[in-house]
Parts: sequence; C-alpha cells; structure tokens
Amino acid sequence: MTACSLSFVPMTEDELDWVVEQEASLHRFPWSRGNFTDSLAAGHACWLMLDAGASVGYAVVLDVLDEAHLLNISVVRAAQRRGLGSRLLEHLISTAWEKGLRQFFLEVRPSNLSAIALYRRAGFVEIARRRGYYPSPEGREDAIVMRLEP
Repeated sequence: MTACSLSFVPMTEDELDWVVEQEASLHRFPWSRGNFTDSLAAGHACWLMLDAGASVGYAVVLDVLDEAHLLNISVVRAAQRRGLGSRLLEHLISTAWEKGLRQFFLEVRPSNLSAIALYRRAGFVEIARRRGYYPSPEGREDAIVMRLEP
C-alpha cells in the first residue's frame, strides 16, 4: 500500500452486498443491510476506502448540527494491521473539519482495545460511559464515549 494507492469514494447501494458480507465476517453483532440502507437513505456520510481500486474498508458518519458521530468503521480482515484504519479515520476527520463541524464523537466497546488505541492515536479522549450500550454474549457491554475537537 502506498499513499497514492488509497482513495475514498461515497458508498452506494451497489456496494451493499460486499459491505454486508464484510460486516458479518468482522463483527459478532454486525449491522444489518437495513442499517446501511437506512444510513444511505438518511444522507449519512457513507464511505468506501479503496486500495489500488479494491475495496478494503468502509465507514458511516452521522452529521448533526456542528457535530460528527462515527457510527461504523471497518477494515477487511485481510487488510488489517497495515495502518488502513488510521488512514480511513483521518479521511473521516478531515472531511468533518472541512464541512465546518466542530466536534467528532464515537462509542467503542471497552473490550475493543485495538479500536481504542486507534482512536487515542487520532486524538480522541474518553468523556463518558454508556452503561449496557452494546449487546454481548454475556448480556450487555458498556460503551466508552470519546470526543475529538479540531
């Protein structure tokens, strides 16, 4: 992967079969096709990350007033551990700032240590916890709420 081999394009319904297949392989509690369809229909910022033209990641961001809220970010398993998650997150952040948004929020499972490290490297800080936010095999898992400001 080189910097010039990466590109970011808006997700369309044409890519949903691929996105939903990846989502199911990556997450124990994946988003449904309906979640992605609803996000596209609502006008959320839905992105694909391409490496030399091949899809390797995707993300969904909700913009509300002057805030961005990361709803989903994923890199396909075969492309993980190559810095692509950081590159995708950098794209999402720079796009939010270019739109004039002033804060960027996300929730993450406390058990997702690699994601927490990714977000901290990008400058996100923990601001709260949401008790029992996520489903888990044991019942429910908290969410760490994180925020980034320009």
